[in-house]
Amino acid sequence: MLQDKTSILTDAKARLAQAGIELQLSKKRVKNINFRLKPYTLMVSVPRFISSAQIGQVVAKRVPWAIASHPQVLEQYQRKQQRSSDALNDAANNDNPLLLWGKAQPFVLNHEEKITYYRQQLSDIMPALFEKWQPIVGASANEIRLKKMHTRWGSCNTRARRIWLSVYLPAYPIECTEYVIVHELCHLHHANHSRAFWQTVATAMPDYQRWHNVLAGKTGQLD
Repeated sequence: MLQDKTSILTDAKARLAQAGIELQLSKKRVKNINFRLKPYTLMVSVPRFISSAQIGQVVAKRVPWAIASHPQVLEQYQRKQQRSSDALNDAANNDNPLLLWGKAQPFVLNHEEKITYYRQQLSDIMPALFEKWQPIVGASANEIRLKKMHTRWGSCNTRARRIWLSVYLPAYPIECTEYVIVHELCHLHHANHSRAFWQTVATAMPDYQRWHNVLAGKTGQLD
């Protein structure tokens, strides 16, 4: 009977894998079993005292839900990625007015001139912004670089403690750049986008969601 119970978890993992979903289990100091469905991943947090047989029974009951809901989760994720990509393309588009920190400028630059201009503007302000936010987040980068990124606003190599920022950020209000800096610095505490990660972001920058939404293209006209 014990073998049957423990095999339930193995069967649940196999069913999820067939649907392209990886099961990630973690035992934590929690009272209840918590499920979080992300693209290609079902994250399950369970109390430390619970047995594998109990975990298997609970997870097995949620497998149909995870498989049925996964296409919608993927669709939402892809829409979010597309909005971010569209926002980046808008920043790079020569047909749009030249913006600096969200404000229209009284001159026009071609694409390469715009990249050079944005790179210089970001390089000038970056030291002060990192000096401001590193103590607040409680983490420091060893290296900061700029890059012409078309699919993301920033990235973080946690092992090397190296942060990259998109050269297109100066097209948006400076708070957007500050949010990206906070976001990447918080990855030095949490490598993934867990609940703990977003709590760290919110503690450092309570209004982060507003600037996150601007960069994700969820708001209308920038102000």
